[in-house]
Amino acid sequence: MDVLGIDACGKLGWVGIGLTDGAYAGSLVDVRLDALIARAATARVVAVDMPLGLVANGWRAADLAAKALLGKRRNSVFLIAPEPAWRERDHPAAADRCQELTGHRLSRQAWALAPKLLEARACWAADDRVHEIHPEVSFHALAGGVPLTHAKKTWRGQHLRRSLLAEAGIVLPDTLGEADRVPPDDVLDAAVAAWSAHRIARGTAGRIPETPQLDPEGRPAEIHF
Repeated sequence: MDVLGIDACGKLGWVGIGLTDGAYAGSLVDVRLDALIARAATARVVAVDMPLGLVANGWRAADLAAKALLGKRRNSVFLIAPEPAWRERDHPAAADRCQELTGHRLSRQAWALAPKLLEARACWAADDRVHEIHPEVSFHALAGGVPLTHAKKTWRGQHLRRSLLAEAGIVLPDTLGEADRVPPDDVLDAAVAAWSAHRIARGTAGRIPETPQLDPEGRPAEIHF
């Protein structure tokens, strides 16, 4: 397995799609992200659909750039609160801190990301193979910069995304093994994360913003595609 793309999948934990030489090589599912990554020991790059680099105050430039890029799909991008908000004990405290640092309160929907966001950041800090992607940004690039016309949870949206992956050489079989129990949109997001991981490994991936902000530890807050 040369690269691995990963998406969060609710109570199941995390789903991974592996590629070898750019082609589908298998799926993995695990409740713990570090355990899933450990099972893909040969992966040169691991791309995860989760915010990793967090800034000290204000909104991340990466999220603002992603929204501008995606147009009608802009609502698929959450504005990610600054790093201090994620260290708070509960949503009211995090929302207050976000208000202080950005001028806007953190939504409950965004706060629900906290457990998996912190889990992913721990893996990122421990393993330099790990990179952040956003699946809709990756699909936008895979489609040649043409906006996708249907949401990923719709029949037409899923058919379009599976077709784009197939055109790029990532043919997802009807039987996936471990990922058979994972919702289709999460499988597709993991697969396009793997597409981006392959581009990162080859040195051909793009990123936004072009000059990344740095998090409090000096690591880049950027989205690869």
